[in-house]
Amino acid sequence: MGHPVRQDMTSFIHAPATRPVPIPLREIFPWAAFAGVLALLLIYFIGAEQGATALISGHYVHEYVHDGRHLLAFPCH
Repeated sequence: MGHPVRQDMTSFIHAPATRPVPIPLREIFPWAAFAGVLALLLIYFIGAEQGATALISGHYVHEYVHDGRHLLAFPCH
């Protein structure tokens, strides 16, 4: 029997080099603004929605995010 031919891995895979396509800022900005507004609303509801500053009457929102308040170190009671 013959001797096996020794080859390295680069001889098997010849993938073309690809470059990432840059995303224009005008396409990223609306999503970034939406994420920022959503983050601010989330911070408000977790951090400030209770008692006299409540936009929604009752304690429903407060009780819903109660554990999140403690997890994020917002004072609660």
